[in-house]
This record gives sequence, C-alpha cells and structure tokens, in this order.
Amino acid sequence: MTKNLFESTSTQNMTQGSPTKLIFKFTLPLLLGNIFMQLYSFVDMVIVGRFLGVHALAAIGCTGPLTFLIFGLIFGATSGFSIYTGQKFGEGDHTGVRKSAAAGMYLTLICSTVIAVVGTSFARFMLEVIQTPEEILDDAVAYVSIFLAGIMLFAMLEMQTNLIRALGNSRVPTILSAVGLGLNIILDPIAIIYLDLGIKGAAYATLLSQFLANIVAWIYIRKNIPILRVRREDFKFEKGILWRHFNLGFPMGFQESTIAIGAVVLQIIVNGFGADVVAAYSTAQEVEMIFGLPLMSFSAAMAAFSAQNYGAKEFARVISGFKSCLAMTVGFSIVAGISQILFGSELIEIFIGADQKQVLEYGSFYLKINGFAYWILAIIFVTKEMFQGLGLTFVPTISSAIETALRVISAFILGKMFGFFGICFSDAIAWFGAVIPLAIAGSIVLKKLRSDSMGG
Repeated sequence: MTKNLFESTSTQNMTQGSPTKLIFKFTLPLLLGNIFMQLYSFVDMVIVGRFLGVHALAAIGCTGPLTFLIFGLIFGATSGFSIYTGQKFGEGDHTGVRKSAAAGMYLTLICSTVIAVVGTSFARFMLEVIQTPEEILDDAVAYVSIFLAGIMLFAMLEMQTNLIRALGNSRVPTILSAVGLGLNIILDPIAIIYLDLGIKGAAYATLLSQFLANIVAWIYIRKNIPILRVRREDFKFEKGILWRHFNLGFPMGFQESTIAIGAVVLQIIVNGFGADVVAAYSTAQEVEMIFGLPLMSFSAAMAAFSAQNYGAKEFARVISGFKSCLAMTVGFSIVAGISQILFGSELIEIFIGADQKQVLEYGSFYLKINGFAYWILAIIFVTKEMFQGLGLTFVPTISSAIETALRVISAFILGKMFGFFGICFSDAIAWFGAVIPLAIAGSIVLKKLRSDSMGG
C-alpha cells in the first residue's frame, strides 16, 4: 500500500536511457516540490496575518533574512552530503551508499545541533543587527528561537529527501513536501486559535509538521529502499569518509549562505530608498522567484544525473546530460526573460494593483533588466550543479563569492550614482561575473571528461 501511495519505483538508475528524457522526467516532480516549499512559508504568513494581525505578521516576516541564511547552509550542506551517495549508487556500491547515508545523517545531526545552540543564544542579537523594529522584536525573538531550537527537524527531513533524490527518485520528496505542507495547514489554526499559543503556536505547528513528515520519510525508506536502511555498523566510518562528505557538503552550504548574506546586505541598501522602492523590490523578487523555480529544478536534476553517471564512469553521458539540461534550461530562461521584459508591469500589478504607479515603474524596470540577463543565470545554475555532481566544489564556491561581492559592490556604487535604477543592474553584473570562472573551468572539465570517456 505504501509503495502504491508514493511510487512504483523507489529508485531510478540514471546511467541508462536517454539523458534528456531522464533529466526532464526527474525535473517535473522537483518543480512541484519547489512550489510546495514556497507555499509552506506563504501559508504560515497568511494564517498568522489573518488570525494574529499585522504586527505578528511583521514579526515573522522580519526573521526572513536570518532563516534564509540558515536554510541556505542546511540545504546546501545536505545536498552536498548526498552527492557522494549518488556517486556510490551509480557505481553500484550498495555498502558505500549505506555508509554515505550514515555519514550524511551524522554530519547533519552535528551541524544542526551547532546551529540550534548558536542560533538560539544569539537570536536577539542577530535580529537587532538587521534592525528589527522595537515594537515587534520580542515576538520575532520568540518565534525564531523556537524555530531554531527545532532546526534539526528541518535538516533531517532535507537529508532524507536528498538521499532519496540521489537514488534517482524525485517524486517521493515532492510528496513528502506536500505532506509537510498539509500538516502545517491543519496544525497552524489549532495551535494559534484553539490552543491560544499566538505567534509561538505558528512555530510549534511548523516544527510538529516537520517531525511527522520525518517519520513518514523514515517509514518509506525502511519499507521501500533497502539500500538506504542504515545499520549500526554503517556508522563505523572508514578513514576519510567523513572528511569526503565534509568537503562536498560544507562548500555547498557556504555557497548558499554567501548568496544569502549578499541578499541581506542588498536588502539593507534597498531599505534606505523608502517604502515605494522596498515594495517594488520585494514584489519584483517574488515574481522572479516564480520564474526561478524551473531553473532550480533543472539544476538539481543535473546534480543527481552527473553524480550517478560519474560514479558509474559514464563520462560521455555526463557531457550529453549537461548539454541537454543546459539547452532546456537556457531555452526556458529566454522565454522567462522575454516574459519579464514584455509583461513585467502586469506581473507586478497582480500583487499591488494598478494604482501604485511609482512601484509599478520601479518593479517593472528591475524585471526588464534581469530579463535581458536571465539566460546567464540558467548557465550558472546548471554548470554549478554539474560541478557539484562530479564532486568539484572549489569553482562553484569561487563563483558564488564573486557573485555576492559584485552584487553588493555594484548595488552600493550604482545606488549612490543612480538610485534604485542603478541597483537594478547589480544582479546582471553579478551573474556576468559569476559565469566567467564557471565557463572557463567548465570547458576544461568537459574536455577532461571527453578524454576519459575515450580512454585517454
């Protein structure tokens, strides 16, 4: 019954069959899963806003930069830990898969524990640093402290779903996201209204939904994926295995956190231009996030595909898959970019209405500039994840650092010179700078893979 509920095939060998079809098939559930992740925070905000009021809504909203930073670290690190799992699966080493899963869970447990201790200890300080208004500071501290205390639940669920994805299954993680969302929708009103827990209830409800989703994930793995049934002996790590996972996971976590820090700094710069600019910028980013979901999904598929095929020493398939994924992603990004250029104002209007002329002008200009450069972002996403799947984290880390530095520096300089219209160019400048090391290193890596595939 459990297998029918989730999927008839619990794993997918991506070392055989058409790379284009495999990547596209893998991407579709990922896209749906990313939509569920966006709905997750949206549902929290709607319920809190409806039942607790604007101040409570603002208290949760102002914790966004902090949670974005922490989630970036966790999502990146757990994705990196599972890369080695995918490589071992492609290699056909089932013992290696179990040991990799054990190492990933072990490091996730340690990482999330450290985050929980440090985060709860410095929650108020961090919220004061990002200039949280005094009237909502106490509520924000209460909410984020509970959230951070239970961060292990988010981290372990992310680790479990990444392990399942590493074995070629993108459908079950999507269903698990839906389970978590559904539970949160049910538990939020119960905690907030019937138990009268206020803003703390929203945090408790989210943690409980994550706890139950973890149990569902664990049961599914135990019943349907024997290769991931970690045993006590799998935690007896050979020399170097934890370091190998550390080297894959923490650079990826650092990449995501670096980008998050850049976003926080940029938000602070934008905040100095007044309410209309803040509204335009935040709304335009919401629109752009929707367009970005397919890019994120295709790139995650590229990571899983390249990891399995690299482990199987199918180097020619890695090249073929990269070209196919790049073509699909760039093709979509061109359509998305044209849509932003032509219909940016109408897209912004959906969120704020037609009477906010200044906000519409600012927001649509931002979307137009990014629309012209969106194809560069597609190249960055896919190339980075190809590198990650191969276990090569140095160049993507350098690329992320360049992207963040250029975004912040250009926003500061151009913002001083041209106001918000200057800031609108910062993303395009950052993407152009970030793609250069990826393109140079990518050509070298593809040449090496081509040589290895021919036995050179």
